Amino acid sequence: MKAFKGFHRDLTCLGYQFKETGVNRTEKANCRSNGFHCAENPLDCLFYYPDWRKSVYYEVEAAGDLDEDEIDSKISCTEIRLIRRLSLEQLLLEAAAYMVEHPERRWNSRVNRETCISHDGFGVVRGKNPKASGKDGDILVILKEEPDSPEIEEIAFLKIDRKEYDPDRYYDVYGNC
Repeated sequence: MKAFKGFHRDLTCLGYQFKETGVNRTEKANCRSNGFHCAENPLDCLFYYPDWRKSVYYEVEAAGDLDEDEIDSKISCTEIRLIRRLSLEQLLLEAAAYMVEHPERRWNSRVNRETCISHDGFGVVRGKNPKASGKDGDILVILKEEPDSPEIEEIAFLKIDRKEYDPDRYYDVYGNC
């Protein structure tokens, strides 16, 4: 199953040293106590590894014995293979794809409703008429829902660069102020 995982920069997590190639294996999988933890929603990785400047994130393949809990999209598994390392931009694009694919699932706490001011280098906003603002260098992910459903109809991925997008201005999904 496709999932996402955060690590310390040296690919350790809770004292375990993960291999970048091959399959990492452990005996048991229980979300509350053991196994290799990962998440279906890429943004959930930022709850466990919030400092994206000091962490690394991977798309992973979770396999073997799987266990899920009701807290977020966290999964515990007995086998995990690291597929590809993701930049912050790639992690946010995967998060947007996740919301498009699963529009009715619980929102991650990093997703704002209707209006967003970026924090810590990025902002994610979703709604019927979403708008976002950021500082120089920040990434804005804007997801516009259909009028009568939570389905996503438009997505914008903007980088505040002082050329096309200015800091401290609100942008909609079409890049308009």
